[in-house]
Amino acid sequence: MGYTKNYVARSMVMRRTELIGLVVPSIDNQFMAELAYHAEMSARARGYNLMLCNSGPDLRQEKAVVKLLVGRQVDGMLIVPQEHRSCEELRVYTEQVPTVFLSEDLRDEPLSCVTTDNTGATYLAMEYLRSLGHREILYFGRRHTVTHQLRAEGYLRACRDMGLTPRIVDSSFPRSSVAGGYELARELFTKPLDYTAILASTDSNALGILRAADELGIRVPEQLSLMGFDNIASAAMPRIDLTTVEQSKREMALQAVEILLDKIERGTQGYVHQILMPSLVKRSSCRALT
Repeated sequence: MGYTKNYVARSMVMRRTELIGLVVPSIDNQFMAELAYHAEMSARARGYNLMLCNSGPDLRQEKAVVKLLVGRQVDGMLIVPQEHRSCEELRVYTEQVPTVFLSEDLRDEPLSCVTTDNTGATYLAMEYLRSLGHREILYFGRRHTVTHQLRAEGYLRACRDMGLTPRIVDSSFPRSSVAGGYELARELFTKPLDYTAILASTDSNALGILRAADELGIRVPEQLSLMGFDNIASAAMPRIDLTTVEQSKREMALQAVEILLDKIERGTQGYVHQILMPSLVKRSSCRALT
């Protein structure tokens, strides 16, 4: 008969909209796109719909979309913050609506979050590269968010423990992207190739490095081993076949939705810090030195 539920009227009776807001910096980032997909599937399996918002390019826009979600009376929010200080900027809204943060490490904040052991992940990557015989390993794409600082910390700790000299290329870009990785790599490759491996802070940066290396005739892995971080879908494509550290988008989304629905449906108070363990995905972009 073409009947459609009046969700507004239903929400007034039920005092629940069965709607969850998801805020990501930019859905054109493949990691964020995959995370959003798994968050929607997890929420839908529990009878909730998802309202997706992009918070880029700055904190003002992030605040605006969170305010919009609160105004739409979502039952809860999942937020991938722009940066660590987003927590304080958004507090006036997150105190009104149950909220769980994703990806950014907020272990020093009294807020619920689900993230990966970023320090342990880069340490794991360094152990693998060292096992292949690499001693000159460059870390590429360090940014000034807490998550990226923790990744760099794992690299630096591994260098100390393994007696290696740290070599870091910083990024001034507001977020990781293939284009940003390409620009940084083009500049890097104007100098002598006096390292045998690159550990990129994200797969997006690694894909940018691959593009620049291909243009300049630098062969991966014959001349340069390359390792990423995230295990996005593109990393497994045949001509890329990128060795990487995986942080499970599906598990991150599932855990965040479960924590959020516990707050919504049971009124659970307090906060949860869930730190997921990374895993190594070995492909063909790294080679053993003879």
